[in-house]
Amino acid sequence: MTGQTQELHRGIGVWGAMMMGLGSIVGTGVFVSIAIAAGIAGSNLILAIALAAVVAICNGLSSAQLAANYPVSGGTYEYGYRLLPDVFGFIAGWMFLLAKSASAATAALGLSGYLLLSIDQDGSFVTKALAIGVLALLTLATLIGIKRTNGINIAIVSVTLATLVCFIVKGSPLAFANSSENLAGVVSLDRIFGSKDSWSSLLHATALMFVAYTGYGRIATLGEEVKDPGRTIPLAVVTTLAVSMLLYISVALVAVGTVGAEAFAEASKEHIAALRIVADRFSQPWVGVVVSIGATTAMLGVLLNLILGLSRVMLAMARRNDMPQQCAAVSQSSGVPIPATIAVAAIIGSIVLIGDIKLTWTFSAFAVLIYYSITNLCALQLKPEQRIFPIWTAWIGLLACFTLAFWVDRQVWLVGVGFVVLGLFWFFVAGRQRTGDTAEG
Repeated sequence: MTGQTQELHRGIGVWGAMMMGLGSIVGTGVFVSIAIAAGIAGSNLILAIALAAVVAICNGLSSAQLAANYPVSGGTYEYGYRLLPDVFGFIAGWMFLLAKSASAATAALGLSGYLLLSIDQDGSFVTKALAIGVLALLTLATLIGIKRTNGINIAIVSVTLATLVCFIVKGSPLAFANSSENLAGVVSLDRIFGSKDSWSSLLHATALMFVAYTGYGRIATLGEEVKDPGRTIPLAVVTTLAVSMLLYISVALVAVGTVGAEAFAEASKEHIAALRIVADRFSQPWVGVVVSIGATTAMLGVLLNLILGLSRVMLAMARRNDMPQQCAAVSQSSGVPIPATIAVAAIIGSIVLIGDIKLTWTFSAFAVLIYYSITNLCALQLKPEQRIFPIWTAWIGLLACFTLAFWVDRQVWLVGVGFVVLGLFWFFVAGRQRTGDTAEG
């Protein structure tokens, strides 16, 4: 194909990779999913965030050592094909596309919700229309090339981090003043083990919060575009997780400390902009405006990075004919997989039309937990000389992910299992096509 190449350029260093990871993590997770988890776990929110962080660390270490040994685009999709029977690789890619497309749709809807709240507008149709418009603009941004897109991402993440620091600093005095009332017993064994519902809610919230951390996988999917992947990828993943965990726990403590776990949970059920509601309680009213601006830029960053990551997985799958072969083309002039990028934007847009943020985020949780179960299974196959971290971290990650996947709403994981079956059907259909192409060749 004239003007096309199948290779991607290695132009991203540690700083750029870390900012890509933060751009995928510090966004929907902190501005939307913390509030959703509060509505499920209530006073156990802080513990759910901490447990999700532990699972994320184990998964991050597995992803980092796999990406360091196999620095190619595609993440667990590629690792599954290299280290496990082919069907595991396909299911990893299939679930990644589903999970992150749902996450991207959640980000688009959340961004739209914050923007409309700022101008006192509301309505399902307007929210969806604005989300589709933002998605279209960011898709165009990704088509201009990885270097320029990375610069946009760094600017977005910088604004978001500054906003969260402002929220934490300005909200800490009020949270501390109310801590004896609102933070007492936040991590309580009686609350956790008091009933089956409490335990179930904690695990459900942990599953949802785990998704909020999984943007670090964005770094692994760029394995073919980073410089010195053996050093860059592990360092960027670990640093990204450390920074994001500190931010999530700090924001949650300030939010719960300010209004109490129950009030924060109730606010999350009524408003998507729960952090804005908390910020409006601070003595400085301008902080609420800053939070809205930060939420908007944050979810812009998330959506931008997810389009990039999804398009690279689509590219990798198309190279094996697991997706339409047209999606394997990479532009020689820009180094961007243009057909794959347009395809994933269309998938995200179709999910946006559902319009239910909690539903899209919960489905994303199930799909991404299955994806990372396969990631850890791949990490267990590494040879001793390939290991960077102890093998027990992969075992913990595998058991935790597979267990948490089935603690989301039953209807959601049943639908998720249905999509796995659908994916397997497509895999064998595509497999017959590959066999036919080989025979013809």
